[in-house]
Amino acid sequence: MYIKKILWAIALIGLVVMGAIAYYIYDAMFVPNTSFEEESVTLEIPTGTNYNQVRELLAPYLDDLDSFDALANQKKYNSNVKSGRYRLKKGMNNNDIINTIRSQNIPLTLSFNNQNSLEQLAGRVSSQIEADSAELVIAMRDSTLLNSYVFKNETALGMYLPNSYEFFWNTSAEAFVKRMYKEYQKFWNEDRRSKAKKIGLSADEVMTLASIVYEESKAKEEQPIVAGVYLNRLKIGMPLQADPALKFAAYKLPKYQNTVIRRVLNEHKDIDTPYNTYMYSGIPPGLIAMPDLSAIEAVLNSQDHDYLYFAADPERIGYHRFAKTLSEHNRNARAYHRYLDSQGIRR
Repeated sequence: MYIKKILWAIALIGLVVMGAIAYYIYDAMFVPNTSFEEESVTLEIPTGTNYNQVRELLAPYLDDLDSFDALANQKKYNSNVKSGRYRLKKGMNNNDIINTIRSQNIPLTLSFNNQNSLEQLAGRVSSQIEADSAELVIAMRDSTLLNSYVFKNETALGMYLPNSYEFFWNTSAEAFVKRMYKEYQKFWNEDRRSKAKKIGLSADEVMTLASIVYEESKAKEEQPIVAGVYLNRLKIGMPLQADPALKFAAYKLPKYQNTVIRRVLNEHKDIDTPYNTYMYSGIPPGLIAMPDLSAIEAVLNSQDHDYLYFAADPERIGYHRFAKTLSEHNRNARAYHRYLDSQGIRR
């Protein structure tokens, strides 16, 4: 009888212990463990983060870190941290949280518009993904990558087409560049390459000319006309005489840095550089800015006309007056110069 009582006692204690363990496991796994009031919060776990650092990142959002630790250890998450961007929802339990930060890296929409240099582009991109601007510039200028993609430093900016793209936050700098090259290849399909060949230009030359067109006119409906003027000049061997390219060249010189050239003068036309399209015929060696997609399409689908000249229209700022003859162009140019004089713009 005495032995039976002991056995019963042991059994009861075992049941109590098992019940306590079961409750602890249930509590650790299935009881809500979030402390934030918002419907959701975004957690960014940088590359190379260890479990203790993840714990610090989670601390502001959890009620009970000890129960999270226990389950993380049981599920071996503490030795298998994944970097990324994760969304934690209000009322999640530890099991939900661990499953989320283990495998549910959420993408973001990365966008950039017309950046004027790789450095500016890197700054814009680094504000949206984990890679910093210095890492991005190094990857963008990596000679091995550029050579494999058949780009030069002067044309490298043309690989990046302003648009919105889906990326993971923890994308590396090199992975970003590789992805952009894929997007570039996708854009330059057989139809666009055929159009470029028809007008006698390579893809790089189209991008360079498009950068000039874009800097010349932001009006999308006018860009095909501007592109047509430049293509007409190329056909007859006439210099492009593109003011935006000349300004680009001037801004490279110490004399003109931190200045705004609003009026192209003869002193600018004396700058000896391949980007001086008054001094040198043909298309410059590289882009002067990142062209909008509309400007690229404007070059590939330019308007067929006989214009060889254009000047800014003083009555419609942002637009131009087009001319077939030099005398007509000179009249248009004088009208714009009078406008600049009236505004006190001398340089």
